[in-house]
Amino acid sequence: MTDASSASTGVGRGRSVRGDHWSLRPYPSELASDVVTDQGVILHLRPIRSEDADLLVRFHRGLSPDSIYRRYFSIHPELSDAEVRHLTQVDYVDRFAFIVETGDALVGVGRFDRVPNTTTAEVAFIVADEYQHQGIGLLLLDHLADEAWSLGITNFTAETQSDNRSMMGVFKASGFPVSSRFEGDAITACFPIQPTDESRASRTGREDRIRDAGRRRGDRS
Repeated sequence: MTDASSASTGVGRGRSVRGDHWSLRPYPSELASDVVTDQGVILHLRPIRSEDADLLVRFHRGLSPDSIYRRYFSIHPELSDAEVRHLTQVDYVDRFAFIVETGDALVGVGRFDRVPNTTTAEVAFIVADEYQHQGIGLLLLDHLADEAWSLGITNFTAETQSDNRSMMGVFKASGFPVSSRFEGDAITACFPIQPTDESRASRTGREDRIRDAGRRRGDRS
């Protein structure tokens, strides 16, 4: 993903700007919240912190080779110290990351990096193998899109392997109008993140299904 340092072009949630640049943003603790997977498992989502370095290293070591390859396009069993710093030290404006955790274990990471001098950001996420196919990638995308939109970002782009149906499925399930192009063995997906009737309906439908599943489990207990 591209490391970006350009300023945002809009103001969201009352944040201030100095000229064309955002003022230094403190850790946005107000964005932390509990989230529920498709299976009704309650997890905690929050912005990443530099203190999460060890947590990220342990998470990466627990990933399967296939999951690592799909995220990094290479066999990459260990993160270097420089990579860990880059991934955990973000400015919460042009570079942002959410983590999903349970107890003291990290189960998912999603991030966006603004392409310099644009309103487009590259988005990526990865979920622990044992938590895949539970809607966590879509939860991360929802929250990343909300935050990016509030920061003046209007479009997401992502690159993945051409056979990575899971990631493309997440993008399409979001309700955003996704376009894609093939480049060899890779797909580049692009989509605007402005909330639409379809994206709102998609999110509402998922939330309703999770609540219904929770009620059914409660009735059986």
